Amino acid sequence: MIALLQQHPEVAAALHSGLPVVALESTLITHGLPWPVNLETARAAEMSVRDEGAVPATIAVCQGRPKVGLAAEELESLARDSAAMKASRRDLATAVVQKRTAGTTVAATMALAHQAGIRVFSTGGIGGVHPGAETTGDVSADLAELSRTPVAVICAGAKSILDLPRTLETLETLGVPIVGFATGTFPAFYLPSSGQPVSARVDSPEEAAALLAAHWDLGGAGVVLAQPVAPEMALDPSEWDEALSRAEQAGGVAGIRGKEVTPFLLSQLAEITEGKSLLANQALVVANARLAARIAIAFGKLIRQRSV
Repeated sequence: MIALLQQHPEVAAALHSGLPVVALESTLITHGLPWPVNLETARAAEMSVRDEGAVPATIAVCQGRPKVGLAAEELESLARDSAAMKASRRDLATAVVQKRTAGTTVAATMALAHQAGIRVFSTGGIGGVHPGAETTGDVSADLAELSRTPVAVICAGAKSILDLPRTLETLETLGVPIVGFATGTFPAFYLPSSGQPVSARVDSPEEAAALLAAHWDLGGAGVVLAQPVAPEMALDPSEWDEALSRAEQAGGVAGIRGKEVTPFLLSQLAEITEGKSLLANQALVVANARLAARIAIAFGKLIRQRSV
């Protein structure tokens, strides 16, 4: 895979020099947000990483080439590409061989970030166990990737459309730490809390970096580090429950299945909530990128101190 990767010169230089780099996923650009909000959000996420002093590396597949870091024109082209595929880890080889353009999911972005040597990755929310998975088997590949790939995933928890108790139980079984940033409960994407406890809490980037270093020293793999959406951007729980019920009913009528479920529901929710869910999504993506940059910087300092 390393031979197939193409690193943006800025990202390659930063990695070579040991500077902090934050990976950013791209399915939120191709499938999570509508044009032009997707491009605006992607640019804002990259800028928030830069503002903190780290280098952003948006990851995607462009015409069959996995890229770690996109040029400005590549980012815009990806945002405009309505035919881009949604690529999880299993789909990367297909995208390469068929010379497709693809947004990469959490699982695929983790895999490519790890190949490039990036340890900190920011996204909106991870995938997980879908309601009814006991009969459908619908469990996101993100969970398996977290169990084997040593990358920290900075997120706003798991998407609220999921079965969150089962998602957390599965992560525990897989040995994945679920760390709350300034919270003792697991965030639920549009909602600040799911009411479910996290396995650990940290209250600063330095604490987060120390936990990551210890976890990886002990041979651990992925880490979920979850930050709640800002209270002023969060949805009201009762409003959320009603909106999700209506969106799921629409999905059932339309016969939506598999990897199309999440983008369909996100689109429906944006319409039902009159854009509130869209604004929350934008805000948490940018906030997570900012936090990821701070953690990447703290982790880099910790590693340098160890080497002295």
